[in-house]
Amino acid sequence: MRLIFISLIALVIATAVGLGMTWITSTQGLSFGAVRIGPWTAWPRTGTSDIDPYARAAVARSGELPIGSGDGVAFIARSDDKGRPLDGRCDVAISGITPAARFWTLTLYDPQGHLVSNSLQRYGFTSQEIVRGADGAFEIHIAPRSRAGNWLPTGGLDRYLLVMRLYDTPVGVSTRTQKDAPMPAIVTTGCP
Repeated sequence: MRLIFISLIALVIATAVGLGMTWITSTQGLSFGAVRIGPWTAWPRTGTSDIDPYARAAVARSGELPIGSGDGVAFIARSDDKGRPLDGRCDVAISGITPAARFWTLTLYDPQGHLVSNSLQRYGFTSQEIVRGADGAFEIHIAPRSRAGNWLPTGGLDRYLLVMRLYDTPVGVSTRTQKDAPMPAIVTTGCP
């Protein structure tokens, strides 16, 4: 009788741990095959038939349609280059160049994955509308107050995330370093 009781307790604990870990991985965006370059993270296998079960569960849960591997890749940043979470009350500068891509977009989302509402209805930039320097580099300011040049309003949101989608790009599963894919820097320049 004691052996059955201990076996049932072990089974309940194992089930709770397994379900808990599955819930964490499907809600927190944790899956296998992540490519990390600075604060940017991408899961290039998410849009392929090689998707891992946890990423498949996260996609099913969110209802998002991932970019297919032949179409491009999406990089997500939740922090700046020093690891500080992106805070909508602070001024943040994104600067540099992007990896080779026919087209790219940079979009600002709240932590739940919704567009950040603002009176200008400006949610992001594309590679075709961004103002660049003579060397091809750009700088985008993300701040609650207006800035000259490329500016995205945060509306004073506590936390946000950035999604950079690269379309028709060689960046993918074999990408591992900043040299392979020169992602722009994310620097917090001021905070009240």
